[in-house]
Amino acid sequence: MPAETSSEKPATDFPDGVTAPAYEVWGDVEVDPAGVFADVPDADRAYWDTARAFGRDEVAPVIDDYWNRADYPLHLGRRLGELDLLRDGVDIAGHSPMSTLAAGLVNMELSRADGSVGTICGVQAGLALRSIAQCGTPEQIETWVPKLARAEVWGAFALTEPTHGSDSVSLETRATPVDGGYLLSGEKKWIGNASLADTPEGGITVVWARVDGGEHDGNVRGFIVQQEWGGYAATTIENKLSLRAIWQAHIRMDDVFVPDSHVLQRSSTFKDTARVLFATRLGVAWSAVGHATACYETAVQYAGQRTQFGRPLAASQIVQERLTRMQSELVSMQLMVRQMTGREEAGTLTPEQASLAKYTCTRAARRIAANARDLLGGNGILLEHRVARHFADIEAIHTYEGTETVQALIIGRSITGISAFAS
Repeated sequence: MPAETSSEKPATDFPDGVTAPAYEVWGDVEVDPAGVFADVPDADRAYWDTARAFGRDEVAPVIDDYWNRADYPLHLGRRLGELDLLRDGVDIAGHSPMSTLAAGLVNMELSRADGSVGTICGVQAGLALRSIAQCGTPEQIETWVPKLARAEVWGAFALTEPTHGSDSVSLETRATPVDGGYLLSGEKKWIGNASLADTPEGGITVVWARVDGGEHDGNVRGFIVQQEWGGYAATTIENKLSLRAIWQAHIRMDDVFVPDSHVLQRSSTFKDTARVLFATRLGVAWSAVGHATACYETAVQYAGQRTQFGRPLAASQIVQERLTRMQSELVSMQLMVRQMTGREEAGTLTPEQASLAKYTCTRAARRIAANARDLLGGNGILLEHRVARHFADIEAIHTYEGTETVQALIIGRSITGISAFAS
């Protein structure tokens, strides 16, 4: 039928209830009903506000596209450096102090915007920068730490191996002493930021390896490997269904020469590696709070806008009960990270307490995400409605820096006094 004689109404004139409305899921919702963060000091709140504005104004408009294409938004990483958010509480000369609480709040807000962006900070600052700050010489700290904080070079932390995930102590990557340094050989897997040699900034990878020979024979040491060096090959892992907007790599090292100037001289055992991981484990709990916050606030907004059976979802008793349950779980997570952060700042946080925070918060975040996803119905699997991205990304943080099972064994050992890691 010719268009001019058609009796059909154009799509723009369809009646209400036929076309899908646009839902606003990035608005502000009350997410601190118990006032857990009401007394945050002004200096810490300034970092928090900066991270919140960055997530809302710069991450939100673009992240779905990067996540969908599994592309790395390097410009967002650079902005983190420009905004002085790439420190994870590590003191750096020339930078204003960043407390442990401020670092946690930043981590929470970045993950509230997107898990990949939060992981950029966790890898760059929490792991790579902290490794050099804790284990490097004054010269190494002066050379690399400010550059990492400003995102003038990308940083990676290579511990996990293809056949040794949770059993990270059983390193097979070897460092053989030679004149003037070491030769590194072995493989690493799931290493964020490890395949960025071709970027304008270039990259370094802090590789943890077991020394084979010499005075440190059998011990674990850290090595600063520049990613453009010969023998270092990193392949970006594809087909991930989680944290798609940050690249993790599978590294192969074949006699990579590392000069003595790039050996972390204050690292001599696996305990040094563990100190870095211990300092970042609580950050994963903060990240889980950020993800859970995003899912909760999305569910609250959607429930108020989505009409079913002639009324908003929010008018349903069962929906109100579900939102209440989600809020209750979120507040419990907030209380957990605030308490444990206070202990960390006082120097009294134990590894078991850090594990308890990580174990508790990632488990709760999974429940909140699942509840929110279900509440959104079919719309819950669309990127534009936010929850599905967090739903997927929480699966990654639930696993990395110690799986749920490993955290449970650490906690269980403290309860029973018996180690179940090995017979």
